[in-house]
Amino acid sequence: MASMYDTLSDELITSICRAVDEGFTEQLDTLKGLVNIPSQRGEEAEAQNYMAARYAERGYSVDQWKINIDDIKDLPGFSPVHVSYDDAFNVVATHKSRTQAGKSLILNGHIDVVPVESPEKWQYGPYSGDIVGDWMYGRGAGDMKSGLLACLAAMDALKKCGFAPAADVFLQSVVEEECTGNGALACLARGYRADAAFIPEPLQPKLMRAQVGPVWFKVTVGGDPQHASADFSGAGANAIEKAIYLIESLKELEKEWNERKKNYQEYSCHSHPIRFNLGTIQGGKWASSVPAECVFEMRVAVYPGQDLAEAREELTNFILDKARQDPFLKNNLPEVVFHGFMAEGYVLKDSDDLEEVLKQAHYEVFKEELQEHVTTAASDARFFGLYAGTPTIVYGPECTMPHGYDEAVSLTSLKQVTKTIALFIAGWCGVEEIA
Repeated sequence: MASMYDTLSDELITSICRAVDEGFTEQLDTLKGLVNIPSQRGEEAEAQNYMAARYAERGYSVDQWKINIDDIKDLPGFSPVHVSYDDAFNVVATHKSRTQAGKSLILNGHIDVVPVESPEKWQYGPYSGDIVGDWMYGRGAGDMKSGLLACLAAMDALKKCGFAPAADVFLQSVVEEECTGNGALACLARGYRADAAFIPEPLQPKLMRAQVGPVWFKVTVGGDPQHASADFSGAGANAIEKAIYLIESLKELEKEWNERKKNYQEYSCHSHPIRFNLGTIQGGKWASSVPAECVFEMRVAVYPGQDLAEAREELTNFILDKARQDPFLKNNLPEVVFHGFMAEGYVLKDSDDLEEVLKQAHYEVFKEELQEHVTTAASDARFFGLYAGTPTIVYGPECTMPHGYDEAVSLTSLKQVTKTIALFIAGWCGVEEIA
């Protein structure tokens, strides 16, 4: 299958790759500066200002705005919000083509990172950006500040060669990917559209064929608080123990959902596509008292095409049915609330022309055929693919320990992926000489 990539000269391809090599030290310095800025939920503004400045100094038109819940709450893909959005800013830089000869592109990445737990257990500082051997360490170094800046570096490489994309390109730095995806949704609400999208999530330089959808829920379990000795009025009902009973019971439903993988082609051969992750648990106020309340939160996965309303109903009914089998809980039913992620899965399809360009660019850099995979993680690809009719590539550098201690990104992989992105932009959008 022919693509616009075929029109790129060998000389230009070589020049683009050389430009990435020459700019890689600056790329790493910029990445270190971004990793140094904590950008957990609710504190992304400084990092977004950093991104806006990097975009502006290159001459791009920069759109920076605070997300308004009222603008997105009724749109498909919206996830429930239970936190303040007072500091939730998106940043989008726009390259406007002179010729409009090619196909437009969204380059999307998220600025938010997950919390750092037990920083004293990190070998390197969680926001250090330290480089040791082939790895840069720090929360967000892999997931996904490296990919976010790889897109910028790829555009820089084209410019160093005297060219720009021959179509509009939108570089998006969004918030909320780690908990709702509402940042990407806000970009759609803002009117940003393109012929394709590219998200360099750190799932290794492979084409992501499918992703699951994450769903968050919180269960509040009540108890009967009494003296721990039980010498006064009885043993009471321990809310933590009751919560543990429900948590253990949910493993039955996890097993059942995994057995349904045969109904979902992309995951039929996956060993364990659906995971019920116990993310938080809190309960009790005093060691000598029977706990009055326990709250736990879980993230579960749903298959692409699985109905979210049905999934919520099944989860709720399962928990309440198990509660009714307990002598205390049957008269004190737990509360189930869905908060944060409420996301559908996504399958990349009807995108042969897009995939062909990535295959050619990948082969040029790696000298091997592009592989594909399905993931039990998620990305913002679903917003563009499901709700905007925009086929979306997910392909990024190698990352170790995302969400864990000593998260790091491979620098060799990052450089190769940056070259691939640069060649992909040239091959998908075409190129025009800078006036």
